[in-house]
Amino acid sequence: MWPRIGGLRTLALGAPGEMRSRLNSLVLAGVKTATAGLLTGDYAAENEKLEQVGERLVLVDDHDALVGVVEVTGVEVVRFADVPWDFARSEGEGDRSIEEWREGHRGYWTREGFPVDDDTQVVCIRFRLISAGDGGISTGDLGT
Repeated sequence: MWPRIGGLRTLALGAPGEMRSRLNSLVLAGVKTATAGLLTGDYAAENEKLEQVGERLVLVDDHDALVGVVEVTGVEVVRFADVPWDFARSEGEGDRSIEEWREGHRGYWTREGFPVDDDTQVVCIRFRLISAGDGGISTGDLGT
């Protein structure tokens, strides 16, 4: 199971280290409003259910410390080959095309031990930032 903070599931983006720091910064800047996970890798391996629209998640750093709170605005499971460009672009990671997004994500998931093909099921999550910085982190207020 994924760690919980204040009863909320955590959202740990990417691999620990520079990648996670960069992705968290993109969320806090309002650039990254979506993320993708593998149904078989991220969810089945951790025995986790899919996120629900309206669910709040705690964005965490490498030490599972609170960085911000996001609210899920959309969840869709699609084949890797069917991930739409508008979703990929909303991940805010600088990909210039859906092909570039697919190449980068295929490489990342393969390095993480989860090779993907066109039929691999991808969980596409859209979210909005609820709190960050002094608005939620210093006070620990997960409800704002």
